[in-house]
Amino acid sequence: MAMKLLRAFTDHPATVGESYFGHLLAATGFGLRMLVAGVACLVHGLFPFLCVTTGSDAMRGLHAEMAARCAKAQAASQSAASGIANTSRVGA
Repeated sequence: MAMKLLRAFTDHPATVGESYFGHLLAATGFGLRMLVAGVACLVHGLFPFLCVTTGSDAMRGLHAEMAARCAKAQAASQSAASGIANTSRVGA
C-alpha cells in the first residue's frame, strides 16, 4: 500500500528524468510563469496598448523550454534502453 502511494508521486517525474522535488520545482516554475502571462493577457484585454506581446512571448518561451525538456528526457530514456540492450548481449 505504501509503495503504491509512493509510486503515485514518483512514476511520472521518473518518465521525464526528474525526482519528485525536481519535478515540483520545474512544474511550479512553469505554473508561475503561466499565471504571470495570464495576468498580462488580462491587462492587455483591458488596455490593448499594454502587454501587447507579453502573453504570446511567454507561451512561445514555455513551449520551447518544454519541448527541449521532453527531447532531453527521450534521449536519456533511449540511451538507458540502449545500454540495457548492449549489456544483455555481452554475455551472449
